[in-house]
Amino acid sequence: MNNSLNDARDEIRRVDKEMAALFEKRMEAAKKVAEYKKEHGLPIYDAKQEESVLERNSALIEGPALKVYYKDFIKNMMNISKQYQHALTDGVKIAINGEEGAFAHVAAKRIFKGAEAVFYKSFAEAYEAVEKGECESAVIPIENSYAGEVGQVMDIMFQGDLYVSGMYTLPISQNLLSLPGAKLSDIKEVISHPQALAQCGEYIKEHGFKTAAFTSTAAAAHEVAKRNDRTVAAIANKETADIYGLAVLDHDINESALNTTKFAVFSRKENKERGKMFVLMFTVNDAAGTLAKAISVISSHGFNMKALRSRPVKDAAWQYYFYVEAEGDDSSDKGREMLGELSKVCEKLKVVGRYGAEIDLGNGK
Repeated sequence: MNNSLNDARDEIRRVDKEMAALFEKRMEAAKKVAEYKKEHGLPIYDAKQEESVLERNSALIEGPALKVYYKDFIKNMMNISKQYQHALTDGVKIAINGEEGAFAHVAAKRIFKGAEAVFYKSFAEAYEAVEKGECESAVIPIENSYAGEVGQVMDIMFQGDLYVSGMYTLPISQNLLSLPGAKLSDIKEVISHPQALAQCGEYIKEHGFKTAAFTSTAAAAHEVAKRNDRTVAAIANKETADIYGLAVLDHDINESALNTTKFAVFSRKENKERGKMFVLMFTVNDAAGTLAKAISVISSHGFNMKALRSRPVKDAAWQYYFYVEAEGDDSSDKGREMLGELSKVCEKLKVVGRYGAEIDLGNGK
């Protein structure tokens, strides 16, 4: 019996030694993944990838009695890998337009946990910070379900050299923020970004508030904190209240419960992974049917366009560029064929980025 126990323990020690060597190899691979993600502006956590790893590895265990334990083992291994990857990438600088508490800041914190936010006064400055190497990535809004696309950002994308490595949607919930202890009856004036004021127009009208516009919702919240005036409130997100020591006087005051902003992550390196979505920008000559031909090339190869936008080309009267978000893998054989045909139709064509499916960042209250 004793010999049998010793033999079993010897076997465990032998396996442990093999596992230690394999652990080092796995963590070295995890390090390479972290380096790639850092360079290409990708978040450490990827829910779909983890599900795939669990499913693939669980299938390797034939005995049902051990399968559940092995699944837990793999989960723990992935958690350790993420901790290691976060340790390697913490301190990554993310460029953001606005100030602390802005919706872009909220989005960036949820995408890049542990990263350092660097704030810039404009979309262009945030974008250029990545181009210059001051930051690894930028998180910039490109579209709002209430107000439409952010034309200024699309112009920057068309003229710039960065790549889109991910698209994220953040549900926007506007809240009335005041000094602690203030009552709704105390409020006489509400300040916020013009778009936020418009989104809460009915609420403002109902309460008879005066309004004043600020450059951002976060700037308005900051102003309320600085003024120390109980008669003034800001419209902003709940996380901004936590940052500036304000109270949430009323929740969810925007008229549309479906108000959502889409953010793009920009990085210097093109994501070479096979994607589920890609973004194109192109121009066509001013001849009848050329735009229709370009659209036909995309659709005839089986790519579904999820978005098509047009914007005027600066310094070129009556010339337009087009922005397309499409489903599919542009690096596949049919994708390369599509791009080849499209280049013959378009005057200028560039793939701005590729990424997996859009990721919902959860409620932005």
